Amino acid sequence: MSSQYIVKDVLKDITTTLESSIPRASREAQLLLMAHLSVDELWLIINQNSQIENIDRLLEWVERRAKNEPFEYITNLVSFYSEEFYIAEGALIPRPETELLIDEVVKRVEDKNAKMTFAEVGVGSGIISIILAKKIPNAKFIAVDISQKALDIAKINIEKFGLESRIELRLGSLLEPINEHVDCLVSNPPYIADNEKLESNLSYEPQNALFGGVVGDELIKELLDEVLNRNINFFSCEFGYDQKDKIQKYLDNKSSVSLEFYKDYSDFDRGFTLGL
Repeated sequence: MSSQYIVKDVLKDITTTLESSIPRASREAQLLLMAHLSVDELWLIINQNSQIENIDRLLEWVERRAKNEPFEYITNLVSFYSEEFYIAEGALIPRPETELLIDEVVKRVEDKNAKMTFAEVGVGSGIISIILAKKIPNAKFIAVDISQKALDIAKINIEKFGLESRIELRLGSLLEPINEHVDCLVSNPPYIADNEKLESNLSYEPQNALFGGVVGDELIKELLDEVLNRNINFFSCEFGYDQKDKIQKYLDNKSSVSLEFYKDYSDFDRGFTLGL
């Protein structure tokens, strides 16, 4: 069997393999080949008749994608807030709407050069703390996760951006590993109810980063209690599209706090900021 392959023929074969299980098979084929060759779309367009060698890894990727494994876990790359991050099983794949959570935090920091201490609960791949550290250059971050595997992934990304001195990773649940004063808390916690039926591709993602309890908002309420008890200045948090009323009701008797909600790109309620 020849060890050389023509780009357009490879794309055709990959597309055929993916068509039975992936909706946008042709586009996915292009993306997989681009990632395999580390080339951009322009290169792919210009080089349709070019020869490539050694597609063993690519064929393995296609087989995994045909089983509905997330593209990001296959290539170990994910784009977020115009940056590229390492990702692997063990950390939740960042969603575009989480960029809005970062925007909510940044707009509430009046002095971007202020020396502040942030805590992030559920650091996952580290993307939230990393982007915030880039936007608020004198802030320090204590980033907590219950999963050592997630912390290992976050460590890779933190080192990539040279932020080891400003983002400290700690293993533990919620704010338990943090004793020092925190100015601001940010979190994209698990908020899906335990009995919710999810799409099959989500089975590859860490379940403890998805499911938040019987109702789904239990961890958010625990964090709200911590914010009030510790007098944290503000808390920005992502939540499920149907949880706004429950959060509002939970804080109804707290007259000294301010509460603002924000929507996602599809106009669903997606998160809030609590201010003291």
